[in-house]
Amino acid sequence: MSTIGFIGLGNMGGPMAINLVKAGHRVLGFDLSDKAMAAHEAEGGEKAAGVADLAAAADVIVTMLPAGKHVRQIYEGEGGILENAKPGILMIDSSTIDVDSARAVSAAAEAKGMKMVDAPVSGGVAGAAGGTLTFMVGGSVEAFEAAKTYLDIMGKTIVHAGDAGTGQAAKICNNMILGISMIAVSEAFVLAEKLGLDKQKLFDISSTASGQCWSLTSYCPVPGPLPSSPANRDYQPGFAAAMMLKDLKLAQEAANSAGAATPLGAEAAALYSLFCNSGGETQDFSGIVKFLRGTS
Repeated sequence: MSTIGFIGLGNMGGPMAINLVKAGHRVLGFDLSDKAMAAHEAEGGEKAAGVADLAAAADVIVTMLPAGKHVRQIYEGEGGILENAKPGILMIDSSTIDVDSARAVSAAAEAKGMKMVDAPVSGGVAGAAGGTLTFMVGGSVEAFEAAKTYLDIMGKTIVHAGDAGTGQAAKICNNMILGISMIAVSEAFVLAEKLGLDKQKLFDISSTASGQCWSLTSYCPVPGPLPSSPANRDYQPGFAAAMMLKDLKLAQEAANSAGAATPLGAEAAALYSLFCNSGGETQDFSGIVKFLRGTS
């Protein structure tokens, strides 16, 4: 049994931490939300007094935080993880952040003789709860092998993407594909409506034809054809549109830094920005179909 420090117990981090508890580990949790902390303790987790105390007590640390600035502060800031953690500790950052921040924190950890991986996830809240997440992992082979023991508890598919930062690169590339494809599928359903084509007929045809993709067959953006999709729950997330916009912006920052042409990625980011600014930020990202229809 390991003592695991888990920082960030929100919609994703909370159930991920509980899966570690269920596997028999001692999990010291920390979150600024009292509600999140209470839920963690109710499921058998323990409450850490603060980041410094958590870091000093843990054998492994997992973080799930909103943005790169939060990750850098928690790890590199005064009273943070790197200042207080044990020598040789393993650290897993499952936040979705910019590649540069991921590489900077990893380099700072390595300079102190600590092992670290960037391991963002795909699979949403359901995947976090079910322990079926996909982890895209960047870091040394040694760090990856050490982290896999714990990632296997929280996920189903664990892929070593390469050196530090490549986990984040994989995540933002994947979600750029997802954001673009969801817009394409949504546009097709809106056009079908205008042309008098039944949505179920379009689904039955395209789900077995060349238009087939995950956004259609696993997350259909209109009610009816796929009962499990958020469209049948009034677009309750799921994966919120605000989070999709965050990832699309990260992809554009990376593209600009690398000199890569991503015109569809840029357009997807612009459309999700409009959707979020029109009140859709807390809805599932598939709810962009309502914006394209003009009903959001």
